[in-house]
Amino acid sequence: MKVNKAVLIAGVLLIAAQAFAGTGRRKGTAGAQELLLPVGSVGTALGGANLAYVSGLEAIHWNPAGLSASTHSAEVMVSHFRYIADVNVNYVAGNFKSNGFGSLALSIRSLDFGDIPVTTEVSPDGTGEIYSPTFLTLGLTYSRAMTDRIHFGTNVKIITERVMRESANGLAFDFGLQYTTGTGLNLGIALKNIGPNMTFDGGDLEVFTKDISGRPDTEGENTRLPLSSFELPTSLEIGLSYNLKLGEASKLALMSTFFNNNFALDEYRFAGEYNFNERVFVRGSYVLGYDADADKIRTSDQDHYIWGPSVGGGVNFNLGESLLLNVDYAYRFTELFADNQWFTLRVNF
Repeated sequence: MKVNKAVLIAGVLLIAAQAFAGTGRRKGTAGAQELLLPVGSVGTALGGANLAYVSGLEAIHWNPAGLSASTHSAEVMVSHFRYIADVNVNYVAGNFKSNGFGSLALSIRSLDFGDIPVTTEVSPDGTGEIYSPTFLTLGLTYSRAMTDRIHFGTNVKIITERVMRESANGLAFDFGLQYTTGTGLNLGIALKNIGPNMTFDGGDLEVFTKDISGRPDTEGENTRLPLSSFELPTSLEIGLSYNLKLGEASKLALMSTFFNNNFALDEYRFAGEYNFNERVFVRGSYVLGYDADADKIRTSDQDHYIWGPSVGGGVNFNLGESLLLNVDYAYRFTELFADNQWFTLRVNF
C-alpha cells in the first residue's frame, strides 16, 4: 500500500511538472548557470537520476535531503572536472552528523576560466592586459531524518560572479525530500535555485558621452549603462529508485528522475549502479531531453541537445576501523566539445 502511495505521489507531481514543461524558447535567459553544473563523480555517472538514491556529501548538489541518509558521522569530499571550453570546476565540501541535531555541511564551488586577454575595437589582438572571471558559490546545507523513512534537507547558497570590474551577487535556496518505503522503492523530490534576480554592476558601466550639439557650455557627461536583471535557473525534480539484491554480496540500484527546467529542455534521466560487496561500483546513465515546442524527445545532437550518456565507477578502501576512502570517476560524452571527466575523493569517518 505504501509503495502504491509513493508511485501515486510521484505520478501526480510528474503531471504537474509537465504542465509547465520547459522549452528552448528561453535558452540563455537565465543566469548563474554554474548552479546547474554537476558536482561529484557518483551523481554525474548516474546522470542526475539519483534523486531518490543519493546519500552523504554527494547529495548536497542533487538532493540535500540525502545528506542525513549517510551512515557516517563525518565526511570530506574533493571533486574536479574540466567543463566545456577548458573551464575547470573545483568543489570542496565537508559535513558532520549528530543524532539529535541532524547533518550540517559547508561547500565551496569555484570556476577557473584561466587568463583571458583584453581586446578592444582599437586593439583586436589584445591590449597586453589579462583578466580572469571569478564565479564562486558558497553553500550551507542542513538535513535531518524526520522519521525512520523521511529525510528533509535544504541548501542556502551565496553566489558571486565577477568579470573585470563588474560583479553580481545573489542568494539561492534548495529544498529536498526523500521517502523510503521499506520495500526497496524510494521517492525523491527537490526544488532548486529559488531566489531573487541578480544584476551586474560596476565601474566599467560608466561611459563618457560626448556632446555633439555644439553648445559652448558643455563638452559631454558621464552616463551609466543600466543592465537588466536575470533570473536563477529554478528547477523541479522528481525521482524514483529501486534496490535489488543479486546475491549475498551484489546489489543493483535502478533509478530515474524527471527534471523540469523553465529555461531549457526538460530531461528524463535513467541510470543504474551495480554494487559488489560495498567495495566496487559500476555506474551508467542515459538522459533524454524533451522539446515541448516540437513535442519530441531529443537525444545527443549538435543542434538541440549536446549531452550524451555517462559512465563511471568507484572503489572503496577501508583504511581503519571507522575510516573509509572513496575514489570515484565519471565520464560524460558530449557533442561539439571535448567529453567531460570527473575525479572525486571522499573520506568518511
